[in-house]
Amino acid sequence: MGARRAWIGLATFVALVALWVALSATGLVSAARFPSPKDFWLSLNQITLKGYAGGLLLTHALHSLFLIALGFFAAAATGVPLGLWMGWSRRAEAAINPVFLIIRPIPPLAWIPLAILWLGLGDAAKVLVIWFAAFVPSVINTFVGVRTIDRSIIEAARMLGTPSRRFIMEVLFPAAAPMIFTGLRLSLQAAWTTLVAAELVGALVGLGFVLNMAQQDIYPGMIMVGMVAVGVLGFATTFLLARVERAALSWNVAAGGGH
Repeated sequence: MGARRAWIGLATFVALVALWVALSATGLVSAARFPSPKDFWLSLNQITLKGYAGGLLLTHALHSLFLIALGFFAAAATGVPLGLWMGWSRRAEAAINPVFLIIRPIPPLAWIPLAILWLGLGDAAKVLVIWFAAFVPSVINTFVGVRTIDRSIIEAARMLGTPSRRFIMEVLFPAAAPMIFTGLRLSLQAAWTTLVAAELVGALVGLGFVLNMAQQDIYPGMIMVGMVAVGVLGFATTFLLARVERAALSWNVAAGGGH
């Protein structure tokens, strides 16, 4: 079934590329508005071998990945524990949830002016904005995951006198793990979406900076290169997270089956 889905996805991708080539060849779409495959290839060759916007594609990509890693892992390290705490403790929910409900609707990009005011135009401000974008989904989904745990599991752990630390690591976290990883996938997606916008302001390197410079230079081919690079890296990091999720959840199943 998985192989069939992969072939269907590949066929769709090939069909889209063929459509792109056909539209470019017939001239139905102006190259000034949407780059041709040749323009894309020349732009990719330029930024890969000669550089653009102050660096090679590898330099821009690694810098963006660095910011994503910092923001995402910071969000996971703060959002998941907070979601577990709010989901488990009614007092924590009562104290924190009102503030969280006020902060939650604020778009991550709205934090850019404050982030720049607090931290300047460097990478720290961008990481702060990425952190906030990824933080909210991780908190919400972890909270929901804890609240949907079968109460009989919790009561059984209480009857056995399970210590708090062991209860969190062996009962609470494994039971909520599917929803936690759902939140992390959404967090990663939000991080990539926010990164591009964050790098449009005050950046000197990164894929968002490449997109900004290409837009100013009216360079459609380079704009597409930047977009494709973000898409490929986003796909790769999501794939890695899916592998981690698969390993973690299979370990949980194995651990649960051993009791």
